[in-house]
Amino acid sequence: MNYQNNILETIGNTPLVKLNKVANGIPALVLAKVETFNPGHSIKDRMALKMVEDAEKEGRIKPGGTIIECTSGNTGMGIALAACVKGYKCIFTTSDKQSKEKIDLLKAVGADVIVCPTNVEPTDPRSYYSVAEKLSKEIPNSVWLNQYDNPSNAVAHYESTGPEIWEQTEGKLTHLIVGVGTGGTISGTAKYLKEQNPDIKIWGVDTYGSVFKKYHETGEFDEKEIYPYITEGIGEDILPKNVDFSVIDHFEKVTDKDGAVMARRLAREEGILLGYSCGSAMAGLHQMKDQLTEDDVVVIIFHDHGSRYIGKVYNDDWMRERGFLDTDLKVKDLIDAKQDKSFFSVTADQTVKEVLNVMKINDISQLPVMQDEKIIGSVSESSLLEFILNNPLTNTDKNVSEILEDAFPIVDMDMNAREINRYMSKDTKAVISKDQTGTLHILTQYDILQAI
Repeated sequence: MNYQNNILETIGNTPLVKLNKVANGIPALVLAKVETFNPGHSIKDRMALKMVEDAEKEGRIKPGGTIIECTSGNTGMGIALAACVKGYKCIFTTSDKQSKEKIDLLKAVGADVIVCPTNVEPTDPRSYYSVAEKLSKEIPNSVWLNQYDNPSNAVAHYESTGPEIWEQTEGKLTHLIVGVGTGGTISGTAKYLKEQNPDIKIWGVDTYGSVFKKYHETGEFDEKEIYPYITEGIGEDILPKNVDFSVIDHFEKVTDKDGAVMARRLAREEGILLGYSCGSAMAGLHQMKDQLTEDDVVVIIFHDHGSRYIGKVYNDDWMRERGFLDTDLKVKDLIDAKQDKSFFSVTADQTVKEVLNVMKINDISQLPVMQDEKIIGSVSESSLLEFILNNPLTNTDKNVSEILEDAFPIVDMDMNAREINRYMSKDTKAVISKDQTGTLHILTQYDILQAI
């Protein structure tokens, strides 16, 4: 029979997958090391197990002890899996910018989670680094693994990730691109690969608000580079000991928006649901595509699974609130964003008084006018007001057909939101669209402003 003795034996040996649609425009062969196939759905399973086992060998933790770690979520999951199998307790500190899904997942595997503020100095006693260190000193038979400075982090990738990539590509890779956080993945993997072929280029992906890129290029730790950012899993406001800058050839910064949008593209175009930093890595590769040729073989490491980001990157409302959806926003997205999707209309034989009541009761300022289930025109609040002022005596008994304006344009639900501008004007304040069920929807200028 072919089976594993426990879940930890399934860590590693993840597949290498060719990227197709999302790699259009990149001349090289692009291969993704998809680390979501690990049991904890991230590459951090590798180093988490290594750190725990090394702590056991060194006698830093004994049976029944407590493992403490500061984590953005993925390392915590790997440690928690090891703790489940080996019988340890876990306490994790994390920052308040991490997704709710990550925190809930850690709790699901039995960990205690302490959420700390993001926007404080690393040395601040409230930071998730400081809280973890403090707990490790107070709790008997506990160990703070400290993934940032623990050499076992990089060693895990030197022993597993690097050899796997070398074997899977038959030594033909020319470039490795990796998002950089603690630095263990890029440093350990790069060290092994450069020992096999020193000409392999190692590109690290950083985010704006992080210190890595400037420090790598100038040797200066510039605190002015540090400011809050949304991207999770990469970038730092400290210099972890696990970042070996000597094996990294270049750092490329990617915006919060570009990373999020690219993650969604990977899901839609490649069928691979991935985390935020994976989108950043892919976006970074596109930014550097002019440095590649048709003879190059690029391996990009996809760190973690998109299930950690369902409430963020893969949530349309979250993306819209940050202005990240303007590249692919469609008419149907704008309609979905409306709180009230009711469609109101009037007929040509209704009186001005009746139409005014419809507008007043439903708090709307324009209406399509219909006849025999067809839209024949429109009426607006401004045209009604003008008519009433010009005809003060018998105005409300007149049929609305006497002040009929042009019908609102009909647009396709899949039309890009930017194209609506061609239909809107000072006189045309709304468009109409029909969904797959035949239901009509009106989209006003106010609706669009609210959605975006």
